[in-house]
Amino acid sequence: MSRPTPVWIAPSVLAADFTRLGEQVMEAQEGGADLIHVDVMDGRFVPNISMGIVVVEAIRRVAKIPLDVHLMIVEPEKYLADFVQAGATYLTFHAEATPHAHRAVQRIRELGAKPGLALNPATPLSFLETLLPDLDLALLMTVNPGFGGQKFIPGSTQRLRELRALRDRLNPACLIEVDGGITPQTVTQVSGADILVAGSSVFNLHSSIQENIKTLRENYALTG
Repeated sequence: MSRPTPVWIAPSVLAADFTRLGEQVMEAQEGGADLIHVDVMDGRFVPNISMGIVVVEAIRRVAKIPLDVHLMIVEPEKYLADFVQAGATYLTFHAEATPHAHRAVQRIRELGAKPGLALNPATPLSFLETLLPDLDLALLMTVNPGFGGQKFIPGSTQRLRELRALRDRLNPACLIEVDGGITPQTVTQVSGADILVAGSSVFNLHSSIQENIKTLRENYALTG
């Protein structure tokens, strides 16, 4: 797997206008998005409920770019086949959500999708050491998951450096994704990430989706 150059932008539809979700997905892909990020929340693993399988299926019908589905749910292994069938290209679940993480990673790959593993801000990076060689994506949460529009946790910058070193040693092909509080200002703090998930900094009334994606990419490029 080649390293994304320039950085990939994955707009999170959690921040989109749901009265015109299809239009906003198309605007994002036409505006330069590389992936569409879909946050699935169950009200148990995180204190919020969002979208599910039906919404992923609907997005898949209009999206021509890959879907990056992020499961913030307990017992994700029960739903892997459903989300792959619904159209997930990358399917990421949380290390904290299941005692059977290795089995879930294997199952996602068997189903034909690319497995990803997400870590909450307080979860030690050492959890990844066994699983990293089998991953296509490692997702570092830079806020506590559950709600959009939160502020970036400053300590995430050092965690990202450490994760990158771990990735480079164990599986250089694995992509590193950061999610939470990513704005034109905070992208300077996530140098080394391959994928930026951005919600309200892409879907807002201040500028067009295309302009917002362009700004994120340009500001990230300044980090070197």
